[in-house]
Amino acid sequence: MSGRRRSGRLSLAQEVRLLRRGRDWRGRAPAPRSAAPWARVPEASPFPTAWARTPLAAAARTVALDGVLRTLTWTQTRPQIHGADLLDGVEGPVVFVANHASHLDTPLILGSLPVRLRRRVAVAAAADYFFDARWRAVATALAFNAFPIERHGSGGSLDLAAELLQDGWSLLVYPEGTRSQDGWARRFRMGAALLCREQGVPAVPLAVRGTYRAMPRGGMWPKPGRPAVAVRYGTPLAPDPDETTSAFNARLEDAVGRLWIEHDESWWASLRAPDRRLAPRGPDVAEWRRIWAATRPDRPPNRTIWPR
Repeated sequence: MSGRRRSGRLSLAQEVRLLRRGRDWRGRAPAPRSAAPWARVPEASPFPTAWARTPLAAAARTVALDGVLRTLTWTQTRPQIHGADLLDGVEGPVVFVANHASHLDTPLILGSLPVRLRRRVAVAAAADYFFDARWRAVATALAFNAFPIERHGSGGSLDLAAELLQDGWSLLVYPEGTRSQDGWARRFRMGAALLCREQGVPAVPLAVRGTYRAMPRGGMWPKPGRPAVAVRYGTPLAPDPDETTSAFNARLEDAVGRLWIEHDESWWASLRAPDRRLAPRGPDVAEWRRIWAATRPDRPPNRTIWPR
């Protein structure tokens, strides 16, 4: 090549190709996007997950979940499971309803369930996060028996969830719709309560504590030192025949709030709290103080109740 610098101009053929695609010679659209005619964006078909519930996939999931994920969770943290005896009478499909603060929540909850229930649980996962790339969708569906659910408009995801309940699968649902950014819970959306009311299945409330401190949002591995994490199960709740979806959703929030207070204080304090739904939402203060409060160490397990 000669020492002359290559010209930055486009050739005639390149300019023609750009113009045919509706662009000028600079690669810009000839009209602003706001002036372009409206066109319906075709809806993307949901990622198929029925294959993840076949016997072969279930066998692979047993190895992945029990042999790898559960082992890692139990060796990198110190799980404490409370109220598992309340699941002894659970036979048919139920909806497990939990707060959500970390990627640790799902392996911790699934690992804490009895084997007979764990094998028949499908996990609702955000379609725009876990199913946006094929490799992540395949890994999520295989490892957790997850199915996509839309966080912005239900679409057909609630229909798939209803079909799974009708087929005898229990569901793990995070009604907040996303992980907490500061360790405290948000208001519950209506999807889980609606499924329970329309399908006539009970909900099992549970509170997950310590996972935000162990592996907060953005973390990919638990912090060193085996931080303590806890799962606290509550009594299964069934919607009353004349109960609205909103009322049952409020009952679910109240039940998770009671378990939250019970973990922090005591069973007696959880019964006396005036509005238990507010407890998981944290103090109304600056964000740094909310994060500081959510990451404070747990009280020692052998603390004295009465002053000496």
